[in-house]
Amino acid sequence: MPFVRHALLSAAIAVFLMISGLVPAGAQQVPASRGDIAMSFSPVVKSTAPSVVNVYAKRIVQAQGRRQPFGADPFFRRFFGDKLFGGRPRKRAQNSLGSGVIVDASGIVITNNHVINNGTEIRVVLSDKREFDAELILTDERTDLAVLRIKPDGDPLVALPLGDSDALEVGDLVLAIGNPFGVGQTVTSGIVSALARTRVGVSSYQFFIQTDAAINPGNSGGALVDMNGRLIGINTAIFSRSGGSDGIGFAIPVNMVRSVIEQSLSGASKVVRPWAGADLQNVTSDLASALGLSRPRGALVSQLHAASPLKKAGIKRGDVLLRLAGKTIENAQEFSFRFATLTVGEQSRVVFSRKSKRLKADVSLKPAPEDPPRNTTVIRGRSPFTGLEVVNVSPAVAEELGLPASVAGVAVSSIKGALARRFGFKKGDVIVELNERKPGSVADLRTILNRRDGYWDVAILRKGKLIRREFGG
Repeated sequence: MPFVRHALLSAAIAVFLMISGLVPAGAQQVPASRGDIAMSFSPVVKSTAPSVVNVYAKRIVQAQGRRQPFGADPFFRRFFGDKLFGGRPRKRAQNSLGSGVIVDASGIVITNNHVINNGTEIRVVLSDKREFDAELILTDERTDLAVLRIKPDGDPLVALPLGDSDALEVGDLVLAIGNPFGVGQTVTSGIVSALARTRVGVSSYQFFIQTDAAINPGNSGGALVDMNGRLIGINTAIFSRSGGSDGIGFAIPVNMVRSVIEQSLSGASKVVRPWAGADLQNVTSDLASALGLSRPRGALVSQLHAASPLKKAGIKRGDVLLRLAGKTIENAQEFSFRFATLTVGEQSRVVFSRKSKRLKADVSLKPAPEDPPRNTTVIRGRSPFTGLEVVNVSPAVAEELGLPASVAGVAVSSIKGALARRFGFKKGDVIVELNERKPGSVADLRTILNRRDGYWDVAILRKGKLIRREFGG
């Protein structure tokens, strides 16, 4: 039969290539028979699907009443009040749906933080339809991860073993398991399309696994598993123009997830990571030539905080970080990611280049210090700043808000009032200047505001850009 002849010929070619040394022994190969083509993922699915759960979160949100034709006019509001114009906010329940993964048989479930964020009630539904109330035990906004705890009864839970995301290669087969669109548990297959994707924008650590396995709304927090049935990532985002899967999905690598799980099991109330205290940038072709590198690679140190562990280890501004803990560093995002996965209290070796010379240093892994104390304050009174929650910038605050290591002064940690939000302030803004004065602390800012100058000329640092605004009195 033609198919048999074709299969025999394919097998013969494969054997010839292996014998001749063109294909290394043990390497993955193109299927050579009908049996290879008709393979099934069912054994992997049977072992992993019981560990993937559905996560339902209920949150209470404020909803404004029906808008009236004169509701926005301050004259009418002054004389008739907000009640007449439906200004009193109403509360309503909002539900969100996502997925999660059982990572410890005691009842520890990992999911995305955005799935359960501000949830007042969280429920977890297992693949066998059992339902449990879940307790939120740890959140990490910077990685968009959250850890839940359920108390199992009856049959024991099945935990998914953790793999090694550093061992992944482009082209590896993967399965995505979750609850897309709330239709129930679904499995999709694909390959690893790319590694170390950095322009996704859903967490502070831009270093994602890209896959073409179909990921849709509701898959967030679900499992990306390899062919050995191990968790290699938490599905977290899609690139889509339609709202559905366009074949580009992103997962948080399990090596980052592992550190969050370990800290939750240790009883930590928040995730603590080592602090580098450095501003880094990617090495361009021109920089590589000027720095004596054979090609653009590594992370260039552009600024160092005075207390930086890198600085204390002997690393200087202008050095290029090439390796960390035995791993090659290709860019600044990769260094930040790998440094964040290391363990506080230990040491790690950094290999770097300085004036074309390769050097090494052992860096102590310490958390970011909170010096000065943050002095959290909500601005009151009548000004465009009313409702801003502001803090003194310390290394710890800079880490939390994603600010450069060299930034100091006063930062916006939250927006507590509608007035400040209406004037365009955002979380993470650093108030650099106010009415030609530079507030070095929260106390300085309050002193300037208490002068009641009647106008406000403010300079704000936002994502590396200086923004100036003027507000009349």
